[in-house]
Amino acid sequence: MPAKAVMPMLNGRPDYQLADALTRVSPQAQTKAKATATDFEAMFLNSMFSQMTSGIKGEGPFGDTPGTGVWRSMLTEQYSKSFAKAGGVGISNEVYRTLILQQANRSG
Repeated sequence: MPAKAVMPMLNGRPDYQLADALTRVSPQAQTKAKATATDFEAMFLNSMFSQMTSGIKGEGPFGDTPGTGVWRSMLTEQYSKSFAKAGGVGISNEVYRTLILQQANRSG
């Protein structure tokens, strides 16, 4: 017996448009769209975190050296990936929905 599909939600309400689109997009394409959406959110968060720390000088394990910028860059990249993987701020859900709807519309 196949597993019952879970109804996608949009702002607390059933998202029938996305549910219909998911039936017309392959599971492989859905997985790829989810990964792409998560990567997009991670890039967005990385940019946001980088801007938040751009004026900070002389802190971190390297003090005020050229290595500080490299260390902070790697740290914000890891923070961004972790935040996005844990659900982020919701951007990836909207990107995923848009990608799936576009793919479903292209398939007919």
